[in-house]
Amino acid sequence: MSNNGNTFLGILAGTAIGATLGILFAPDKGANTRQRISDEAQLAKQKISETATELKEQVVNTATEKKQTLDEQMESLISSASYKADDVINTLESKLKDLKEKNKKLQKTS
Repeated sequence: MSNNGNTFLGILAGTAIGATLGILFAPDKGANTRQRISDEAQLAKQKISETATELKEQVVNTATEKKQTLDEQMESLISSASYKADDVINTLESKLKDLKEKNKKLQKTS
């Protein structure tokens, strides 16, 4: 994404510089030249604004996708931990039951 943005801005800057130099060296009246430079600057400003908007949208979309992926991973991790906790609890309950039975046998023999 950053590479595409930098490449596009480089091309845009090169185009703007080339157009400006072409206008400056073209034989024309000063007022016409100034108007053409102003028009080219406005066009470049508009293109930069559009590019910035597109890049912003890409960043927002990427961030949203990453957040969704992270949320899904967290939900999966919590679910997995919950199942493991259930397994541990069941094992402990089984061992506790066995210990209670052994304790009852010990109490009867005493």
